[in-house]
Amino acid sequence: MKARSFWTVSVLTALAWGHAGAAEGVDWSGYVSLEPRFFPHSPQFPGQPGSGMSPSAVFAPEMRLAWNDGDDRLTFAPWARWDADDAERSHLDLREASWLRVRGPWTWRLGLGRVFWGVTESRHLVDIVNQSDRVEDVDDEDKLGQPMIAVERWTPAGTFGVFLLPGFRERSFPAPDARLRGPLPIDTDRAQYESGAGDRRVDWALRWSDAIGNWDLGMSAFRGTSREPRLLAAIDDGNRAVLIPRYDVITQVGIDAQYTEGAWLWKLETLARRGHGGTIEALVAGFEYTLFNVREAAADLGLLVEYLYDDRDQTAPPTIYDDDLFLGFRLSLNDTDGTAVLGGAVVDGNGSLAVLEVERRLGDVWKFEAEVRWFLGVDADESLLAGFRDDSFVTLRVSRYL
Repeated sequence: MKARSFWTVSVLTALAWGHAGAAEGVDWSGYVSLEPRFFPHSPQFPGQPGSGMSPSAVFAPEMRLAWNDGDDRLTFAPWARWDADDAERSHLDLREASWLRVRGPWTWRLGLGRVFWGVTESRHLVDIVNQSDRVEDVDDEDKLGQPMIAVERWTPAGTFGVFLLPGFRERSFPAPDARLRGPLPIDTDRAQYESGAGDRRVDWALRWSDAIGNWDLGMSAFRGTSREPRLLAAIDDGNRAVLIPRYDVITQVGIDAQYTEGAWLWKLETLARRGHGGTIEALVAGFEYTLFNVREAAADLGLLVEYLYDDRDQTAPPTIYDDDLFLGFRLSLNDTDGTAVLGGAVVDGNGSLAVLEVERRLGDVWKFEAEVRWFLGVDADESLLAGFRDDSFVTLRVSRYL
């Protein structure tokens, strides 16, 4: 994290100490975990670690402090990972360091925060505020904290939000000699910006959301530095081919909607974006149908189907979700240990990505998880997954909650 972000930490720490005496409670939570990854295949590129186990560990504490009958809340959530084989994955970060104030219909947020927008399972199109932490996983589910000043107001016509985003956080990528780096190393030290302010540009976003009958609706607008970089070919000082991230200034509008009727959830996310050359239009649309009490047991089985479309050309940031189908399932045993399984695959003629996630509590403070990311049928000449085709992996996670 860049040095200037520590102003937020200093302000919030001062607030924490200043209100500690009057605080109604300080809650500590979080976890520590061991997370070995297993790569069953030999690497595709020279210098990468071989097949076998790649050890890793995480320490993620979280402090929450509340006062004024809970209307004021301070959250401080540092993050630390050690990884034996990827120097970029070993890092310290602040996932959250924010002050939240609730006053009647108003909600104020100051500091490093995370917000999530969207309803679909396979891809979160409209979720634009926070940067993806790509060293954590390939699914863009893990997010970095974003400096923000946010104001939201509830009204009978819905909730309206304004987000000022002072400062930009670059996307993280695996080290040049690590697995999952892709076809070429990414030289993050030479990142380029369209904005003359670089990573100091102040972005903004607007959001409206409401629940109307069976509908959950949202509309958003964003103007600022794209969280998705274009990757430009270049030569480094050692005369080796590399890719350089370039962050364009974009304008994006998005819509997300979910309709609930009995066992059916109908979902849609769609956007239009300008700033990577032409206009990009994209959508994810589909449904989730749940079978309750499967075979007269307590288990519920959800069936997931989503269509993904994205019409960007080769001048825009790369994506595999151009014209694909996601097929998946969600199984919840509804037992006392919270056993759940999520699986599926994004199916494409030039290569597919299959995922499987299993979780189960082990007593009161322990949890076991297993995650599989498997690249299937990758066309070495046509697919954007070609540089990852030998990097299928399994992550095991044993966590002890604080």
